[in-house]
Amino acid sequence: MIIRLIIMLGLFLLLNFYVGWHGELALEHAGADVPSVLYWVLYAVVALGYLWGRLVKALGAIGRLWKVIGAVFLAIFEFAVLLLPFADLAGWIMVQSGMTSDNTIQVLSIIVVGILLILMLRGSYNAWSPIVRAHQLSVDKQAPSTNKRTLRVAAASDLHLGNTVGNRHLRKLVKQMNAMNPDVILLAGDVLDDVIEPFLRNQMADTLKQLKAKHGIYAVLGNHEYYGGHIEQYVQVMQGIGIKVLRDETVTVDGLFHVVGRKDKTAEAREGRLSMKELVAKLDPSLPLLAMDHQPYGFAQAAEAGVDLLVCGHTHRGQMFPNHFITRRLFELDWGYMRKGLMHVIVSSGFGTWGPPIRLASRSELIDIKLQLKS
Repeated sequence: MIIRLIIMLGLFLLLNFYVGWHGELALEHAGADVPSVLYWVLYAVVALGYLWGRLVKALGAIGRLWKVIGAVFLAIFEFAVLLLPFADLAGWIMVQSGMTSDNTIQVLSIIVVGILLILMLRGSYNAWSPIVRAHQLSVDKQAPSTNKRTLRVAAASDLHLGNTVGNRHLRKLVKQMNAMNPDVILLAGDVLDDVIEPFLRNQMADTLKQLKAKHGIYAVLGNHEYYGGHIEQYVQVMQGIGIKVLRDETVTVDGLFHVVGRKDKTAEAREGRLSMKELVAKLDPSLPLLAMDHQPYGFAQAAEAGVDLLVCGHTHRGQMFPNHFITRRLFELDWGYMRKGLMHVIVSSGFGTWGPPIRLASRSELIDIKLQLKS
């Protein structure tokens, strides 16, 4: 693990030197007289802002701003790493064809900066403009009430409420979910972006409290709640606003359906967690069974346990191009819908963002599920 971390850190620093060198070159040929030492100090401050902003808590508002700036830079850095090799190749061809190196660098700098600006603007729009994904599904179970043949389920995952994603974005979730007039709301983990402090400081619980569902609101823990280390306080705050956080727990809701919430997979190495089969063993199998498991693993086991609908998150669908090619290989389903035996599986790309508030090849989304039962 230590060797891997050293290799990853070395690669990160090497790529940052590559990107930073191109930035210095562009400024030099644009006529900006910035001393090299000052440039690299400023570059290091920005490039390492997200990392230091997470580690250093004593800086208060300055540290939070530093973290947000560093998070935005992570997106610029990733896109630059993808674009600059093509720019270098184009530059070599242009110089070989007779164009001066000065003009070549100026032209390519404008093009690269322009493309980066377009990518960041589009990525920001995708992150801050949530859409609703609608699913019409059916379950081969008798409706326990003749008046309740359809369950309307509103679901969201990966809100990542913190210093970047706050009340402004959260109010969009509340408005759009309430407009669905849901029977039940499911929050499938990573409601917090690690530490609970900004959630409390900005009184986000007061916004979250405005969610309305006929038969209740339920949540599970994600890996980031574990990383933050404030689980008991978080669960208590959520309980105070009427949201039940299920930690390897089940609830039978008004005799109509079951809700099952697993601890996050992170718990396996810390405190352990029950299997889906163990969780549902004592439940009435004739009622619809809705389950949440933050990380999209164990679909076959959940289907065998009799789960009718499984809602997951965690992947963000990679959040930024081309990361979705990686998540597609890591998970059986990294985003969208699939049928596993008799079970419906939905993996959400999430409502908030981790790190940079940028999404490409991914959208901020909410899930609207109409679950049809037999009459």
